[in-house]
Amino acid sequence: MEKIALITGSKGGIGSAITSQLVDDGYRVIATYFTGKLECAQQWFDENNFKSEQVRLFELDVTDTEQCAERLAKLLEEEGTIDVVINNAGITKDGVFKKMSAQSWKDVIDTNLNSVFNVTQPLFATMCEKGGGRVVNISSVNGIKGQFGQTNYSAAKAGMIGFTKALAAEGARSGVTVNAVAPGYTMTPMVEMMKPEALDYIKDQIPMRRLAGTEEIAKAVGFLVSDAGAYITGETLSVNGGLHMQ
Repeated sequence: MEKIALITGSKGGIGSAITSQLVDDGYRVIATYFTGKLECAQQWFDENNFKSEQVRLFELDVTDTEQCAERLAKLLEEEGTIDVVINNAGITKDGVFKKMSAQSWKDVIDTNLNSVFNVTQPLFATMCEKGGGRVVNISSVNGIKGQFGQTNYSAAKAGMIGFTKALAAEGARSGVTVNAVAPGYTMTPMVEMMKPEALDYIKDQIPMRRLAGTEEIAKAVGFLVSDAGAYITGETLSVNGGLHMQ
């Protein structure tokens, strides 16, 4: 029976790679896009050569608690089940804390952390009732070690890890696993636009002397949601080339 995965932030570099990985693994993917951005989402869909039976575009503002509750309840009625939730939506609004605006703090927390509640909560009970499911939260190495100029981002990504551990304890006896993947620096289209000297500086900090490929992050997610990952829960899988070792 075909399994269905919901992915937030699906249009980004890592999100696109996860979508492609799960499609290759036989999942039908519900790919969320921000309210009013259908044209942009459709362009992404076409550029990746997805088919309608593989990927369904789904309008959702992950920062809107009420909208998420209503639209995800309707989605469950339409699809019958959601087997996998990948919380990948995220933004950055970097700046030193002394000068950080309250809005920059709120926007990052809302998009990166509150969204995890908004998207997971309407679907988690159903997963438990049917006796199985997977939740994977895309955190960050900076949620583990912290990063100068990213108090908002690091706080949100660290919060995702705490959320992962606590929810894993609730889901375990029902066969629902909850894990996090914490990427290090990854070669997304945005990173590719950086100046070569800036990229070289970043690579020099990484023991493996390179950035992760988006497909490497996607394969880590694919493993955690597969049958092979069924006995792993409450864990954070770091994919950072040795940048930070615990």
